[in-house]
Amino acid sequence: MYRERAEERIRGAVRWASVSDGAGQTRVLPDGCLDLLWSSRAGLLVAGPDRTAHLSRSVPGERWIGLRLPPGTGPSVFGVPAEELRDLRVPLADLWGRDAEVLAARVEEAASAAAGWSDAGAVVLAEVARARLAAAGGPDPLGARVAARLAAGATVAATAAEVGLGARALHRRSLALFGYGPKTLARILRMRRALDLAHAGAPLAEVAARIGYADQAHLTRDVRELAGVPPTRLLGG
Repeated sequence: MYRERAEERIRGAVRWASVSDGAGQTRVLPDGCLDLLWSSRAGLLVAGPDRTAHLSRSVPGERWIGLRLPPGTGPSVFGVPAEELRDLRVPLADLWGRDAEVLAARVEEAASAAAGWSDAGAVVLAEVARARLAAAGGPDPLGARVAARLAAGATVAATAAEVGLGARALHRRSLALFGYGPKTLARILRMRRALDLAHAGAPLAEVAARIGYADQAHLTRDVRELAGVPPTRLLGG
């Protein structure tokens, strides 16, 4: 069981919680985000920005609580460039030391006190993330600007011109903000838009034409490379 809701006090962030109903794998698609996670089995973790789908393993009854931070926001919360966390799941204690232990105790207490499904622990994560963002002076505004333009389908060149950076400078800043260059982020965000349209019922050929793929075969290749399976498999699941 999985549920999520917007974290209104961090623009673009999402609180979520889930309980595993059996042993197995969950395919987590790349989205340009960093997550602050708590697992009843593994404790507090940071999920870095993935370039391809991550297969998450759970045991029956395992509880997960998370705060998904929008592209470009995570580095200001965790205090490290996103590229240092790329494709990784890292114990929060490796980044925050003793502060992570204190936070883990607060999250566990909130999760234990809640009856049934609850994102009470995620509320605690959000409180800490807001405090760290405030201490850092907020997220780098470039992150939101670049991610928004690329998500809307703008080219990397047009995005660089709009934010007033050269290609190399944009690439360097993107590595720190997103964990990868703007071309990779654009591919990931385009795939997400395509899958959203397909889930809403649009045929894949129409999705490919609307989103900017050369054709349906191009869409299928791109999704397979990023998600590990073709779009028909994702839609069927």
